[in-house]
Amino acid sequence: MFDTAAYLKALDYDGPLDPTADTLRELHRRHLIAIPYDSSLNTARGEALWAGVDIDVDAVFDAVVLGGRGGVCYELNGLFLALLRELGYETGLFAAGIRQVDDSFGPDLEHVLGFVRLDGELWLVDVGFVGPSYLEPLRVVPDEVQPQFGTDFRVVRADTGHHVVQRRGRVGDWRAVYRFHPRPRAFADWLVPSPELDRFARALAGSGIVVRGRAFEGGQRILIGTRLVVVEDGTERLRGLADPEEHARVLAEILRKDAATA
Repeated sequence: MFDTAAYLKALDYDGPLDPTADTLRELHRRHLIAIPYDSSLNTARGEALWAGVDIDVDAVFDAVVLGGRGGVCYELNGLFLALLRELGYETGLFAAGIRQVDDSFGPDLEHVLGFVRLDGELWLVDVGFVGPSYLEPLRVVPDEVQPQFGTDFRVVRADTGHHVVQRRGRVGDWRAVYRFHPRPRAFADWLVPSPELDRFARALAGSGIVVRGRAFEGGQRILIGTRLVVVEDGTERLRGLADPEEHARVLAEILRKDAATA
């Protein structure tokens, strides 16, 4: 059963609860540190990736916050938005298409993220994206550079009418994270039949690649199959984990489970 006090305890948060930007930043970062992303849940769902998008908040809270399992975008962001509403924030949903390895974008409804309207400003909140991405919420102010832990972020407008979230580390140029239309969505939007989403779901299910990730103070660790991405102080490192024991150890650390049972 959803419980605000238990949620805040799981996030190791005992600070102010007034709905301010500072509180929002702290809760967002702590959420990414406390609760992992885990796409292995999609294995059982097969091509029906969004069938449970309109989550049972109480059931998902019990499984994720109290039970300690990871979640996917709509579970993690759905829970977090419920928490923010309890604390007095004005929240809503956006849909995003994630940048693919060839720099194209997935379907507009590929990803579920949240937003907050606060003091006349629009903020992106997303604790359900494995990354690399922002650890603290982003203000939707066109072209404004927003530094976070050695990495710069900005939101730019594209010719397609989308807003694009971009990131830039200490080395390299700007790269897209995902794009979105700043149009509020409802969970029901993901339940409307869509050939584009169906094709994407089939391709994702066929890849067999499981992605897990968790943030730490100032950075992120993302395990994509046997490839480990570590982002720390604006520097991104990628290496393969060929040793099964090392893979199990890293996986256990991300999921915070005993390596013998991971």
